[in-house]
Amino acid sequence: QVQLVDTGGGMVQVGGSLRLSCAASERTSSIAVMGWFRQALGKEREFVAAISRVLGRTVYADSVKGRFTISGDVAKSTVYLQMNSLKPEDTAVYYCAGNRNFVMAAANEYDYWGQGTQVTVSS
Repeated sequence: QVQLVDTGGGMVQVGGSLRLSCAASERTSSIAVMGWFRQALGKEREFVAAISRVLGRTVYADSVKGRFTISGDVAKSTVYLQMNSLKPEDTAVYYCAGNRNFVMAAANEYDYWGQGTQVTVSS
């Protein structure tokens, strides 16, 4: 079973930046899309961004467009999330995820999940 390891979280002030990283425990060609989701305390998990193995197509949630950038090489099962201009509402546990079905934003279609990394934005 492929495992994803996500790292890079921490505490940052409003307007600051963080870069999250995610890598699979083993390189696999089965992953078609890798993405990031987040879950704030008391809220449901929500989609943040995803990148496809096909042409590197990317999709973002409206709340992070223009501030976050997803990058990486899905074929190598690695993905990054550069987060700039962070806001208090970005505070959450961020999860890396992967799926085999070329699905971008639907969490229930993802097959693999990281353990999560905490991001805290202080004002």
